[in-house]
Amino acid sequence: MVTDQTLFHNSLLTFYLISPPTFISLRYLQAPYGKHHRPGWGPTIPPSLAWFLMESPTVWLTLLLFPFGQHRSHPKALTLISPFLFHYIHRTFIYPLRLTRRKTTTGFPVGVALLAFAFNLLNSYLQARWVSHYADYDGDRWFWWRFAGGLAVFVSGMAVNVRSDLVLVGPEGGKWWWV
Repeated sequence: MVTDQTLFHNSLLTFYLISPPTFISLRYLQAPYGKHHRPGWGPTIPPSLAWFLMESPTVWLTLLLFPFGQHRSHPKALTLISPFLFHYIHRTFIYPLRLTRRKTTTGFPVGVALLAFAFNLLNSYLQARWVSHYADYDGDRWFWWRFAGGLAVFVSGMAVNVRSDLVLVGPEGGKWWWV
């Protein structure tokens, strides 16, 4: 029987192993959706449905796993997971709803959505288990300083992300060439 610690270790190893090939391939390939859509990537689904489905593991898996961690009620764990959930609740529910207002003639390749779904399963498992179970919060005197710095970066990035989304799906049909 595979223990949770073994699963966590193997998932982390998988994450490290897929990172270099992903980085290298994305330097030369553009994901075929949005303004980069092109034929030949298989069947497509509406972009709003694709975004909802592929981002959804980050919400439901995190909410499913977090309560089983030994730090589930630790203030630092709850503080750390909150921005993560805030971002992915926006990405899973609000952004797809905004996309439904936009008329689009292209679909989202199912294969790309499935790859994103798999990545988000792995990512949300690692995030939820580390924060709720494996992190060591007790001897960490620098936690709040690092959290404050990370939160500043997060808030800045989230602001850019939301602003870019609004430009993409704006009232004039989107100004995607600016983003």
